[in-house]
Amino acid sequence: MATKKFKCKVCGYVYEGDKAPAVCPVCGAQASEFEEIKPEKAKLNTNSNTYTIIYSSVMVILVAVLLAFTSQSLHSYQQKNADNDKRQQILRSINVTVTPDEAEAKYAELIKEAFLVNDNGEKIDGDAFAADVVKAAAGHKYPVFVANIGSQKKYVMALHGTGLWGPIWGYISVEKDGDTIFGADFSHQGETPGLGAEIAKPEFGKEFVGKKLFVKGAFKSVAVVKHGKSVEGQDYVDGISGGTLTSNGVNNMLFDSLSGYVKFLTSLK
Repeated sequence: MATKKFKCKVCGYVYEGDKAPAVCPVCGAQASEFEEIKPEKAKLNTNSNTYTIIYSSVMVILVAVLLAFTSQSLHSYQQKNADNDKRQQILRSINVTVTPDEAEAKYAELIKEAFLVNDNGEKIDGDAFAADVVKAAAGHKYPVFVANIGSQKKYVMALHGTGLWGPIWGYISVEKDGDTIFGADFSHQGETPGLGAEIAKPEFGKEFVGKKLFVKGAFKSVAVVKHGKSVEGQDYVDGISGGTLTSNGVNNMLFDSLSGYVKFLTSLK
């Protein structure tokens, strides 16, 4: 059975066999004038749907693997940045401003205790720093950070709420009486620059210093009102000009978030 094909380079005659013939039966050329015809390898049709599907699938897998590897490689670095950002926010709520590189050391210097409390103001098990504030609050667990400023203790509490365009959050600290605000810091995800985003400015947080959370022993929080307005029966600060809905969000966030801390704050008195 013929397994190969040989072509005469002189006349083009094609011979089938195990080896080239000694003499070309057409032109009489010697065997040396024959060359083996190699079968062509099948070519992939790059214009076909099959090629497109295979190529796309391979690329998706490669990109997914690359992204997963990159994410895993950067995870510890990203987590460190997120932790230092949280430390900076907590420190700003006690009127201490530091760079990201200084945050970890300064936090360790000033925050000597951190724990979770329940609705009854009792300490419960859990990691206050690692806790997701929203999820923790849903489970009636509230983070408390105790700062030592000089010889005085300040108590920092976590806040979370909703602004005009998305989540808003922050930290607020009180004096050892559990009533007088010592400092406050607020952040947001997507409030409008120059308007609602102004809640993140230090000037807005400073408005809360010295305000009281309780009136005649009853929790009232601190109201955020439109400029020029006032609230009878509780302390208040001016809201952001042009950022009424975000200001309302801060107002609601303060009352809702701090309501979970009421018995803890009362226990400090």
